[in-house]
Parts: sequence; C-alpha cells; structure tokens
Amino acid sequence: MPSDCIPFRDTNYFSSLICDYLDQKPELQAFYNRFPKLENFDGQIEEKQQSFSSDNRQVLVEALQNQYQGIGCTEATKENIKLLQKDTTFTVTTGHQLNLFTGPLYFLYKIVSTINLTKVLKEKHPTYDFVPVYWMATEDHDFDEINYFNLFGKKIQWNREDGGAVGGFDTKGLDKVFEIFSSEIGAGQNAEQLKILFEEAYLKHDTLSEATRYLANTLFGEYGLVIVDGDDQELKRLFVPYVEKELLEQVSYTSILPKANKLDELGYKVQVNPREINLFYLAKGIRERIIEQDGKYFVNETDISWSKSEIIKHLYDEPERFSPNVMMRPLYQEVILPNLCYIGGGGELAYWFELQDYFEAVEVPFPMLLLRNSVLVQTPKQAEKLKKLNVSDTELFLKQHELINRKVRRISNIDINFDPQRKHLQEQFKAMYELAEQTDVTFGNAVKAQEVKQLKGLDVLEKRLLKAQRRKLSDHVKRLTTLQNELFPNQSLQERNTNFSEMYLEYGENLVPTLLKHLDPLKGEFLVLTP
Repeated sequence: MPSDCIPFRDTNYFSSLICDYLDQKPELQAFYNRFPKLENFDGQIEEKQQSFSSDNRQVLVEALQNQYQGIGCTEATKENIKLLQKDTTFTVTTGHQLNLFTGPLYFLYKIVSTINLTKVLKEKHPTYDFVPVYWMATEDHDFDEINYFNLFGKKIQWNREDGGAVGGFDTKGLDKVFEIFSSEIGAGQNAEQLKILFEEAYLKHDTLSEATRYLANTLFGEYGLVIVDGDDQELKRLFVPYVEKELLEQVSYTSILPKANKLDELGYKVQVNPREINLFYLAKGIRERIIEQDGKYFVNETDISWSKSEIIKHLYDEPERFSPNVMMRPLYQEVILPNLCYIGGGGELAYWFELQDYFEAVEVPFPMLLLRNSVLVQTPKQAEKLKKLNVSDTELFLKQHELINRKVRRISNIDINFDPQRKHLQEQFKAMYELAEQTDVTFGNAVKAQEVKQLKGLDVLEKRLLKAQRRKLSDHVKRLTTLQNELFPNQSLQERNTNFSEMYLEYGENLVPTLLKHLDPLKGEFLVLTP
C-alpha cells in the first residue's frame, strides 16, 4: 500500500507556531511541559500518578458507567472503564465538537491518533495501561459550526432553532437530512451501511449528545475508545474548587494573559484571548457568560444575578450549571482524567500553549501536547493519474496556479524562462551606465528608467508566453486541475472539508482498520495514503 510522508512545514497549510513547535524551537519551550517523544512519557506518568487521586478515579468510573447505560458498550470499552480504577492506568485524550455525522474527516484522524498512541505506550510500558478517550464538546454552543457536513461538494445542513448547549439539542428534523443524504449516496453495500449508521445514530436517539456517542462508539468501540461527556453533575463536582477560585480570584485571566502576550511578542497569532471570568452559565436554552461587576455576578443577556455568597452556594448546590469556556475546559479535562497527553489540531494546540502558567498556578500537571495525524487519501486510480501526469505528492500541495505554471514549464517544448535575456539586457545596460557617468545625472536616471521598462517588458512577454503554452497544453492543465480539485476541495486540505462517508463508500468497513494500520501518532509528518 503506497504512502508518503511530507514535513508539515512543506505543505504550507500549517502555521509558523505549529511548525516551530514541531521543530522544537527553543523560544517555544516555555509554553509546554514535555515534548511528545516516547522517552518523555516516563516523567509524565510519574507526575500524573502522584497528583491524581483514587477518589477522582472512582467518581470518573461511576460517571462513565452511568453515561454508557442503555448504549451497546463494547467489551473493550467496558474493560477500559474498569481499568481506570487502577492507579497504573492513564488516558490519552482528544476532543471534538458534535459535528453532524462527524463533520470533516479529521474527526477520524484525531481518534485514530489517540488509539494508536495508547498502543505504542502499552508496548513501551507493559506494566501500565493506557485508555483512549474522546471528549465530546457537549457544552459547546456554536451550532453554526456543527450543523452540516460536506458531501460531494454539497453542504448537507440541519436547520433548526439555536440556543444553549448543543449536546442537549433534540434530533427533530434530522429525518429530512437523512432523506437528502440517502438520495445523494445512492445504492450499494457500503451506501446501505452508511444509511443504517445515520439512521441508528440520529433517528433513534433523542439528543445530539446521545447520537454522537452512538456514532463514535459504533466506529471505534471495538478498539476500547471511552467517550466522555463533561456535562455531568458528579464530574463537575470534582471541578468545584477550581470554579470557585475562578469566580473569586479570576486566576485564569491573570495567568493566561501574560502568556498570550508573550506569544504575540514572538510574532505568533494568539488563538484565544482570556476573559476576566472564563465560565458560562447553563440553563434550559441558554449558555451565557458569567460576568462580575462590583462584587455582584451576572449572567450575560439575562436577568440572573447573585451576590458573592449566593453564587458560591449555588455552585456547590448545582455545579452542573457552571460550564468552562475554551480557556478553562482543558483544566476541567485534566482534573477529572488521569491524562498524559492531549491530541489536537493546530488551532487547538495554539490555545493550549497559552495555558501552562495557569495549570501551574492551580497545581495541576500540564499534559503533553501532540499534533494529530494529518492525511491525504487518494484512490489507486487517482494515484495512477498523478503518476502519468508526473506530479509528486509534495507538488500536490502547491497553490493551483503555482502547480500549473511549474508543470507547464516542465512539459513545454519551449524554454519559458527569460532569465538569459534578462542577464543579456543587464550586461548591455552596463555600458550605458558607464557612459552616463561621463555626463549628468539626468541621463543616468533616463538609462535606469529604460532598463526597468525593458525588464518589465520581458516579464510581460514571459507571462504571455506561459499563458499561450497553457492554452496549447490545455488538456494537460485541465486533467491536472481536476485531479487537484478532487484531492483538495475548495483549494483546502481534504481532511478539513470531506466527510468520512465519501471514503466509506470507497473502502467500506476497511476504512478505520486501514487508518489504524498506517497512522503513526509520533511520526510528526503529513501522510499521503493510497489504500
């Protein structure tokens, strides 16, 4: 099975922050604890083992067992949940929004990276156990980001009223989405399996949270994946001391802001800016920010308010009402899980880099941060076309106009490079400059202007020749652009656009096992895969 690996930097699709992190640039070492090398996990295991209590383990296990009630939990997942009671068991975690029918392909890559890392760690540390965890972002409220998926270049969208945490949304209206989806994918064994999967997940479960759990469990349950819903009263109770500290001392803001400013000073984009209080309040149909003013606390856009003593009492009475935002959710995760490593995309790791001082301030170990696997999947037919067109995997990642120009220059029977003419022209003008030195400055300026004009003329002629050759080689150009558009929909990475169902139609039940076989979580390069 052909595959190729490309450095992330060479793809030109990843930020300088992520590329510099992968290169372990010294100036970034202050923003993380340990770099995700296999040998560095020894220290991470020891640190987490000392800090994570048996009481927390027991609460976690009981909460998970409750969350899995009524769902066909696999034996592998049941065993992993039981293992979490032992102080020699640790987790590797990834998180993702509740995107409709998984959303873009990288949903799969995140979870496969997580499962595969637990396997690698078990081989290295056979006396310990490692559990892959998928953290469902049930408390998120950005419905517009998750209410669709792309299929064959079309947007399949779920239209319903927005409001509140998405995990509790009922699944009404998804029968209409199912009808559209079914008509688009057609017939065939793999298509029928997809229809069953969609129907079982979304038409036979009452909430988006339940549907997503069913879907992820069906795809990955046999590999022992444990799915965590943080919107849980007992898990939130473990987080109460940190929420109280946030309300009274605003410790996240004072810890994170300097770190974010430091990233900015180094020339990197700051992914998320902290608020004074990084908490939301949950109630039926709402998830709004908590704001403090003059010793009183308010829920934004509502009439809800408390005194200081009232909000603390409310926190202890109903901790499930308090929801961490993007800045505090990582801490919540690390408080309730015996976690060693978080696996995420470039945007996620970018905001995790702001958090190390915050973790240190509240005395919680900072996890290792691993960039998830990235993959470009091409069919054997597409790979054969690329071979005939003499296009390398690396060239595929070029912007389309760059790729076309490069290939036209390469296959043209005319040398579309006027550099020799430019050099000859510049040599001729040297004599003119020598003559100009013997006259006045105005003549020298005239010589310079004429040189610039003629060099620009050569640029124009070169571009016109290239354009003419592109027309002459239009069949080759068309095949090349069609192929790149297939592999890079909307001129972006396949994994950020395409839904897994397109791949499932091609590869069926072999899709996930193939990814598990070929994705190396510690490789640190972009994989081009031809199953």
